[in-house]
Amino acid sequence: MNTTLEVIINVIIMLAIVYGLILLKKRNVSFTVRVLLAMALGIVFGAVLQLIFGASSAVVKQSNSWFAIIGTGYVRLLRMIVIPLIFVSITSAIINQNSKNLGKMATQIIAILLITTAIAAFVGAGTASIFNLSAEGMQIGEAEQNAGSNLETRLEDYQSKPMQEQIVEIIPTNPFYSMTGQGSSSTLSVVVFAVAISLATIGIRKSKPESAENFTKLIQTLHDVVMRLVTMILRLTPFGVLALMTTMVSTSNFSEILRLIKFVIASYVALAIVFVIHLIILVIFGLNPVTYVRKAATPLMFAFTSRSSAGALPINIETQIEKLGVSSGHANLSASLGTSIGQNGCAGVYPAMLAVMIAPTLGINPMAPAFLIKLIIVTAFSSFGIAGVGGGATFAALTVLSAMGLPVGLAGLLIAIEPLIDMGRTLVNVSDSMVAGLVSSKMMGELNMEVYNSNIKIEE
Repeated sequence: MNTTLEVIINVIIMLAIVYGLILLKKRNVSFTVRVLLAMALGIVFGAVLQLIFGASSAVVKQSNSWFAIIGTGYVRLLRMIVIPLIFVSITSAIINQNSKNLGKMATQIIAILLITTAIAAFVGAGTASIFNLSAEGMQIGEAEQNAGSNLETRLEDYQSKPMQEQIVEIIPTNPFYSMTGQGSSSTLSVVVFAVAISLATIGIRKSKPESAENFTKLIQTLHDVVMRLVTMILRLTPFGVLALMTTMVSTSNFSEILRLIKFVIASYVALAIVFVIHLIILVIFGLNPVTYVRKAATPLMFAFTSRSSAGALPINIETQIEKLGVSSGHANLSASLGTSIGQNGCAGVYPAMLAVMIAPTLGINPMAPAFLIKLIIVTAFSSFGIAGVGGGATFAALTVLSAMGLPVGLAGLLIAIEPLIDMGRTLVNVSDSMVAGLVSSKMMGELNMEVYNSNIKIEE
């Protein structure tokens, strides 16, 4: 059959599934059910495409280029509103927040993110040891060699800037440039600017109350408009999830996944344990974990399919405030900081597992107390140190491995299964930021337990 015709058929099938999801919406099927169904249909459709045409076939590539209009387009829409959302949300939250509690709130959130990252590193190291993972004897192909070389080059670029300089770069010299999303630290730079603007507004309330009030009204108006835009975009979630899952499954190299299946299984076991620890933390603070899982399902599923913590930011914030009862200040700050600091999956589990795998190649016992303690400490603080650097798990791994004196090139051995593992890592990252918001809000007595325990269904 002609390639173009096959692509057209695939696109028609995708559109038919999209139309089916629209019909379900008209029949008032719940948002969560539609997202779950879209995920399942994407997996099935992607698997069928690969079985029929092959992962590297022209038909699959061309079909996915059309599916990207839905999938990639949806992710780009989410990223489009990330910076405006961070600015107006944090500014609005702080202006209406008791400024005396701001420092305490930020300190608690960062502490929770770092502590849970340390726990995640311990879990990752322990799991790698239990599964007896080792980089010794692993096959190194051309793709792995190229990936290893690229990692070493990126490490040299990264190390060219001292840690102090990387932290200082979080402070924007041109906040409007940061608001365009450009630069390695744009997200945190916008957070810093929003905090500064908010404190300045609070500071002129006594000397220039009219100006403070006018600016507060302006920010509130912008906040209302941006949140409406968020709601509009979130309604497209089932379609975005469908296309993203179809593309991921149809292009996955299952032979490479099977070759490294032991690492894949160990990674997901470690990530599952960390997620359970998140639930245990909620129990400790008197929060029902079942309620959390049920209400946080949508942002967690989106994080899993999109592999983007930043992309999940709008859903994260809305879920915390509207469904979990987290105060606006805690929700916005925890979600925003969680995109860059203390990511349990990318900056906790993953680097620790790599370190334990690579250590034996140098004759090091990775379970020796001295090595393990150093690894946990380095991993936790590195997750904060790379806050202003884009690259997620890659830079976290580079930082930890280099700090531990381990060769970073061997991390390229896992390049084939990176997308598959990254799905679970991103879900855990987003969960950690939500737990940070819940716990800090509860500790400061600002969590609305009535909203948290409610059974009201909120349709995005």
